[in-house]
Amino acid sequence: MEVARVGAGGRFRPAGIMPSMPILDERTLEFFSRSPEQTRRVGMRLGGSLQPGDVICLQGELGTGKTTLAQGLAEGWGAADDVSSPTFVLVNIYRRPDGSEMFHVDAYRIDSPREAEELDLDALMERGPVIIEWAERMGSVVPAERLWINLEHVEDEHRRLVFRADGPRSKELLEAVRASMVGAR
Repeated sequence: MEVARVGAGGRFRPAGIMPSMPILDERTLEFFSRSPEQTRRVGMRLGGSLQPGDVICLQGELGTGKTTLAQGLAEGWGAADDVSSPTFVLVNIYRRPDGSEMFHVDAYRIDSPREAEELDLDALMERGPVIIEWAERMGSVVPAERLWINLEHVEDEHRRLVFRADGPRSKELLEAVRASMVGAR
């Protein structure tokens, strides 16, 4: 069962996972995943709404499910390619059968915003949606319009995902994922 805490619609939380927290605002969604499969399904729901220019930033320690979520995003978007972490190549490109592209950036090995500028995110965004793991390492290079997802380890396979919409398009994406998860806008 997927349980989410939403700002406008009230508070929901799985028993025994996290203590109650303040109600989140309309630009924020908190979700508790109980398994990697559930994390992937959340990504699939969001991935189906992605368009060129959309930026999804994933933040979290090693092992919190960033790549699992990225796999779901790519699958929901319709990628025909296998999804893996691009840690050593920095950017993986996934394609749909119609030839459109999605970009998966792993900024773990990026040491400065100046180095991140070399990725030319603007050019990638013109061609397709962009997923950025370890986005916090890119500093001001990350576009202001983005959907930021922070993943935290709760226990065993349980993860806390906090979605934050920065900008009107990312708010639309947040509303789409909110509606698909809890049926409320």
